[in-house]
Amino acid sequence: MPDKEQDSKWMQAAIELAARGLGRAAPNPMVGCVLVRNGERVAAGWHNACGEAHAEAMALAEAGENARGTTAYVSLEPCCHHGRTPPCSDALIKAGVRRVVVANADPFEKVGGRGLEQLAEAGIEVTTGVLEAEARTLNRAYFKRIETGLPWVIAKWAMTLDGRIATEQGDSKWISCPSSREIVHRIRGYVDAVVVGIGTALADDPMLNHRLEEPPPRIASRIVIDSRARLPVDSRLVKSATRSPVIICCGPDAARDKMNRLIDSGVEVLQAELEDSNERIMWLLRELGQRDMTRLLVEGGGQLLGAFNDLRQIDEVHSFIGPRLIGGRAAVAPVKGEGSSLIADGTSFDIRHVERIEQDVYLWGIVNHRSAGIRNGPTDR
Repeated sequence: MPDKEQDSKWMQAAIELAARGLGRAAPNPMVGCVLVRNGERVAAGWHNACGEAHAEAMALAEAGENARGTTAYVSLEPCCHHGRTPPCSDALIKAGVRRVVVANADPFEKVGGRGLEQLAEAGIEVTTGVLEAEARTLNRAYFKRIETGLPWVIAKWAMTLDGRIATEQGDSKWISCPSSREIVHRIRGYVDAVVVGIGTALADDPMLNHRLEEPPPRIASRIVIDSRARLPVDSRLVKSATRSPVIICCGPDAARDKMNRLIDSGVEVLQAELEDSNERIMWLLRELGQRDMTRLLVEGGGQLLGAFNDLRQIDEVHSFIGPRLIGGRAAVAPVKGEGSSLIADGTSFDIRHVERIEQDVYLWGIVNHRSAGIRNGPTDR
């Protein structure tokens, strides 16, 4: 009879190992594996980077012959197809693993439960659903992209106690403290892209890059929603486009000469022949999903964040509240757009973390709902 307490203990260990792949494993999921015999850890592994060994293969390589007769705790269903690496289900069977405990089935169309079926058909005892919610939360971005074709959208802003991100004159430096800004740089280091609107790009001339000493797990593309291709070629984004990708999303009214100047400067220009700005955002999200982008960080401004909110495409929020009041009828709010007429219709979040950072309050939460979208997005797992 399986010991539920032991199963939870070792699955938690597998999930913690999986988290080491944040920013590196994408577009593949983060996966951890622990091999256990008689309540003792034999070996462990995690998927460190796309194209490298999967968690199960890493653990089996460490265990060698000692893998025979063990229980494998895996945070996601073992793959059963040839991708960049061989099938993990075959490797577990060949190694003589006695039992496999899995948190989540993999929704990827080339797996979709067939890995579990293959293990069971080989006579391996299979248990599923152990710490299922915790493992799904870890791979929330992967699940959204596979199930809808759209990236997971993280919204970030720093605001004052009265809920403003800038004064009426546009001054916003600095609402949050240096330690809070370091957290933002760490987030930039594991997402696929950082997105701003053209208003923010023109007002702040940002770099939108990771600027901490340690190298980031990932180099994010910098994306500007710029309907008329107004981003200056002498902006810091354009000047650095040959070192780190810059993408401009334009509408049908963008002038060809302006787009060409950006292209000649090394910027990728995507033009959506859609008049409605919100439709262009959805078009862009689908395009980025098809490019295997899993996580986007949207940093503003208020109109852009409002558009994502109106579209129900904000999945996660990181908010930094600075100990200031600025007042003013025209001071800038973090989220504009059409908004909700009823409190009950507003976007609802589960707050997962609240922390005091110097004099700031930092909180992050995950949305309670998910918008529908196209299914069966790409992956290379």
